[in-house]
Amino acid sequence: MSEQLLTNISKALDDKKGQQIDVIDVRNKCSFADDIIIVTGTSSRHVKSLAMEVSMLSKKQGFIPLGVEGMDAGEWVLIDLGDTIVHVMQAKIREFYQLEKLWTVDAEA
Repeated sequence: MSEQLLTNISKALDDKKGQQIDVIDVRNKCSFADDIIIVTGTSSRHVKSLAMEVSMLSKKQGFIPLGVEGMDAGEWVLIDLGDTIVHVMQAKIREFYQLEKLWTVDAEA
């Protein structure tokens, strides 16, 4: 995935009032993705709106999502863009799972 698409997704999430947008490079930590984007939405409607924005933007740029999970409930939506995985979560879900800690653990610690 291009750095330009990562930048565009981050900007779109910010424009749509997504909170705590984190882009994590996981190239050296897993084999299924290069980058993970995590963003917080304020409600189920906001989470769904953010997820739809990412899906539409990626399609416009030629990256068709391989899968979108969780859109019905709107608590945690995962968008699989191949090399990039986008997690759009409500604050309580993000706090509970703490994905940032999982992916930012120092390998030597």
